[in-house]
Amino acid sequence: MRQDFDAIVIGAGQAGPSLAGRLTQAGWTVAMVERKLFGGTCVNVGCTPTKAMVASAHAAQIARRGSDFGVVRKEPVVVDMKQVLARKNAIVMKSRTGVENWLRGMERCTVFTGAASFESPDEIRVGDQVLHAKNIFLNVGARPAVPDMPGVREVPFLTSTTILDLDELPKHLIVVGGSYVGLEFAQMYRRFGAEVTVVERKSRLVPNEDEDISLGVQEILQSEGIQLRLDANCIRLENEGGEVAVGLDCLDGHPRVVGSRILLAVGRSPNTDDLGLTAAGIKSDKHGFVTVDNQLQTSVPGIWALGDCNGRGAFTHTSYNDFEIVADNLLDKASRRVSDRIPVSALYIDPPLAQVGLTETQVRESGRAALVGTRPMTKVGRAVEKGETQGFMKVLVDAESKRVLGAAILGTGGDEAIHCILSTMYAGAPYTTLSHAVHIHPTVSELIPTMLQSMKPLDTTAKEESRR
Repeated sequence: MRQDFDAIVIGAGQAGPSLAGRLTQAGWTVAMVERKLFGGTCVNVGCTPTKAMVASAHAAQIARRGSDFGVVRKEPVVVDMKQVLARKNAIVMKSRTGVENWLRGMERCTVFTGAASFESPDEIRVGDQVLHAKNIFLNVGARPAVPDMPGVREVPFLTSTTILDLDELPKHLIVVGGSYVGLEFAQMYRRFGAEVTVVERKSRLVPNEDEDISLGVQEILQSEGIQLRLDANCIRLENEGGEVAVGLDCLDGHPRVVGSRILLAVGRSPNTDDLGLTAAGIKSDKHGFVTVDNQLQTSVPGIWALGDCNGRGAFTHTSYNDFEIVADNLLDKASRRVSDRIPVSALYIDPPLAQVGLTETQVRESGRAALVGTRPMTKVGRAVEKGETQGFMKVLVDAESKRVLGAAILGTGGDEAIHCILSTMYAGAPYTTLSHAVHIHPTVSELIPTMLQSMKPLDTTAKEESRR
């Protein structure tokens, strides 16, 4: 039998449940389909579990540094991975059950569990059931990508999902991938007590960031004993007796790294391969990401794609904003667009890196007249008092309009402090609005106005300067 609804939402990640809530409040009947775990990537295998484990790693690091603060310990720090996972799992379960209970108790919302696939542009099959609606919303997320590299089918490896269930500490973890996900796990496991080597194909870590940012991140990780193998070409996985190895061709160093575990952290793939997109006529790119317009509509009228599966953000905050765009446009007759949002993200190593707007590289490439201000964290009182002076702050301003173009904070509290810059950018206000503001002392944010007051012209013809 076919069941009719006003809307079908596929995927209970960050966008789906909130969208179901808005639609049901507006009087719509909604079918919510979830394949397995309510809460999606963020709650189950992304932000929530990893940040819980990052917190445990941070606690271990602070315990080791106790003597720096006059706290004397007599025993070496030992991390119990089973307790770390138990804490993480408890936090995840609370969030997951909270989302599921909310949806199952939602008036006018019917929850279906199982894999969904299109039968036609307005019909979805879930097991033996066929659901029909004129409005369908895809929020199916993404999963760790597994590239077809040599040895990947013969050598056991971990992904950012499976490593979350590892209840033992690897003696030597080899992380293939030197960007956001890989570096987060690299520092985390180093602080848990493992030897860690990061293998990166490019010549520097987080290669999409500015060179000075990459160098700053590299120095933070190396200061904790993490080994780096950059310019790694022809990466291959190998068995080494009872251990595993990564073969590589680097400009320097031994051509193999032998360890006890391998973590592949080399990107994400959308969960669209079994959705039956062709049955609905929905277009996708060569990687499987659903093609959407500026208001997140697919190539088929009445079908939208939100979150990681549309390739327009890949963050929890962009996924939630996708929900806001779609809901406001549908229900409030708004005209919100993806292009209205300002890019903002954070790398959760410790100290974190927060980035908003344009990078210095992008500003240079634009050729526009700009001002740049910087300040090392060694000159931020709050950082000095906390004993966390690694990193620096940087801001870029359009010389003519006086509006902020972008900023980066690599340093303690940067993931929070960046938001005063972001809010100024959304307001379309000149940088003087922020540079004249009075912030609380002692905070990291209070030095942002000072940094803006000491800007200088950016030489777009010169190579990026080091500002550490």
